[in-house]
Amino acid sequence: MRPPDSAALPTGDRLKVGECLVDVPLREVHAPGARRAARITPKSMGVLRVLVDNPGRVVTREALLAAVWPDTLPTNDVVTQAITQLRKAFGEHADGPRYIETIAKSGYRLLVAVEWLPNASVGDEAAAVPAALPAATGELGAPVAADATSGPAGIAVPATRQALLFRRWMWGLALGVVAIACAITAVWWGADKRAQGGVRDEVTGLLPAPRPYRLITSAPGFELTPTLSPDGSQVAYLSSMTEELAGTAVLVQTTEPAQPRKLTFPPDGAWDSNPEWSPNGREIAFLRRSPGEDCRIMAVQASGGEPRVLGGCDPHNRPSFDWMPDGSGLVFSSPLSGGGEPGLRLLDLATGRWRALEYGASAEDVDTAPRFSPDGKWIAFIRNTPLGDLWRIPAGGGRAERLTHQRAEFRGWDWTPDGNAIVFGRRVDSHTRLYRLELSGRNISDLGIEDAQAPAIAAHANLLAFVQRKPEFGLYRVGDPAGAETAPQMQRLFPSTGRDSLPSVAPDGRQIAFTSDRSGEFSLWWADMERPASLRPLEGIRPESRHLPAWSPDSKRLLVIGTNARGFYGLHELEPSSGQLIPLPVPVPREDLLFAAYLPDPAHLLVVAGRGDGQQLVLFDRHSTPWRRLGSIDGVSFALPDLAQGRVLFTRLGRDGLWQSDLGLSEASIRQVDGNRPASQRYRTWTVTGDGQVEYLEQLPDCYVSVRHIGAGRSHAPARCLEPTHLATINGFSAHARTRVTYVAMAVVDGSDIGFLSLDPAPPSGAGGFW
Repeated sequence: MRPPDSAALPTGDRLKVGECLVDVPLREVHAPGARRAARITPKSMGVLRVLVDNPGRVVTREALLAAVWPDTLPTNDVVTQAITQLRKAFGEHADGPRYIETIAKSGYRLLVAVEWLPNASVGDEAAAVPAALPAATGELGAPVAADATSGPAGIAVPATRQALLFRRWMWGLALGVVAIACAITAVWWGADKRAQGGVRDEVTGLLPAPRPYRLITSAPGFELTPTLSPDGSQVAYLSSMTEELAGTAVLVQTTEPAQPRKLTFPPDGAWDSNPEWSPNGREIAFLRRSPGEDCRIMAVQASGGEPRVLGGCDPHNRPSFDWMPDGSGLVFSSPLSGGGEPGLRLLDLATGRWRALEYGASAEDVDTAPRFSPDGKWIAFIRNTPLGDLWRIPAGGGRAERLTHQRAEFRGWDWTPDGNAIVFGRRVDSHTRLYRLELSGRNISDLGIEDAQAPAIAAHANLLAFVQRKPEFGLYRVGDPAGAETAPQMQRLFPSTGRDSLPSVAPDGRQIAFTSDRSGEFSLWWADMERPASLRPLEGIRPESRHLPAWSPDSKRLLVIGTNARGFYGLHELEPSSGQLIPLPVPVPREDLLFAAYLPDPAHLLVVAGRGDGQQLVLFDRHSTPWRRLGSIDGVSFALPDLAQGRVLFTRLGRDGLWQSDLGLSEASIRQVDGNRPASQRYRTWTVTGDGQVEYLEQLPDCYVSVRHIGAGRSHAPARCLEPTHLATINGFSAHARTRVTYVAMAVVDGSDIGFLSLDPAPPSGAGGFW
């Protein structure tokens, strides 16, 4: 995009876009043949202004988000809603774009000529507007004559219309005075800010280009979980041809593109993970794990040598940790708490003693990724990952304070060196991005880096390393093998270069719904698998990406949480055959909605939603107004009905295993049916088939995608390997009982590299250098 400059400033308050006239102050679009002007939202006008300032150029979704939503954390659907409203205002139809073109996986482009028109006088405006209106009539349809005055070119303008135009002129004059004052203030303020290295231009709504970065690794396979030396001159990270399986080791190199050296050498069957650079820069702590067998906390000199053992850890969990600011100990995540005791714990390296932090953590709280603030006064962490939020507590313990209200999939985080902000990774639709949270005002801004996660910031330098990962996920249909020694029958469905996920097969075994960005926008798709040509997007809804859409028992409807074309976010009922979409009035705050499912009684729905700091499973009767609560269970992370056995199966926050209740969620019916699986961190990787079989997707040391039957009351065959070397998504899969087929999203192309950038303000354009 071109940078804002004086030549781009508008000369009036009206804009000609193709054949349409846009009244900018009133946010009205006058399209040829339209009976009345279309009023658009301020955000849609902001998007139009950005496109107008870049005619014929592709403007990325990221640039639009940064320019129009600079201090918020929206999902990509807000851009889609704005574009949809603009297209409707311009009179576009389904026969092809005439004004705004979607560029797949890139952004949008304005196709028509644009022109700023001089400010119109009252008479000119009066002449222009009635030409698009029917003849003025009185209350009973008689022509208006007595109250009319003659406008320019002999056009009759009613007196009431003239008064309206005069009032608009007065409002325009007042707004002009305010605008001049604001412009003077903006020029003064902007001159001061530009001296600091760049500022958003308030007239065009554009931001300078995202801060440049470079990739400092390029080896095939995976480079993961970077950690920077305190001065930012070196980076340690994990390296493996496959993501963290046996043999994964810690490597270290300079933050210039350079050859790394191997720092750790795990024995056969083990792998190293979670490298963390010590505050003094001399050591790197890490975990050496043989899952299910052994777990040790170790440290190795940054210069190399034999690692030393700092302590032991639970081999059935993967703890996360951070150094204390003085290097005397480590703070560990909740899974290390022994005897069911919740909360974070400290390990004193001199004595080897563990100490629990007192801050009111409950058994339902899973607190991970703890990090001390640079001044040592706070410990921040993520509560209830993978759909959680950032929290903090005083370093010595005390009341926990919630920093975000996202219920999002966080992908790593770190403090800035001054302790005033946090940079975190978050999954949005099918991508991950980096955001900056200012702790003083809780403002969140997008750093503008696509497919970035796992940020690591140097303790004494404003330098950031991150993982850039751009996988391609495809949908696979996996049939049961004919025998124990036979490989599963695997078929890729509807291949594309996009990211396909959340496959939900209907009870009839023919229909499938899934999410994909194959068209350039994250959408919900549907197909009859017996007619591949039937594949199409389901218009009017942009789904959220946390859970699968849920089918009705008769395979005719879907429950989908997302945003419709009118900008309403919430639970919707969708009929794929007709495209009918109905928003449902769930008596739950819309931002807390997570998942919904049908029961045999069409009047009853199951809903999983946030409740305070936790989550709750609720049974609703939707035939009453408002919906009536029939039952609930606290502390539920996910739930599915088992219609074959007349029960509801669910997982709990922070606890491994599977529970069940009756269809009414009565307290007396609750009991545990599996004590080990699903693991608390993989609570969405299980499903229930039509015959009551519970299938669980897991990752084993010798198989990336493995499925096994879980639950009580029957003997189960050993786990079967579906795919030994490619990963599956962890936000859900589905299976069909009659056909014994599993539908799963797996990586087709995968790998990651380490990126590196400066968090300092960018220098003026043309200053040269890396930054």
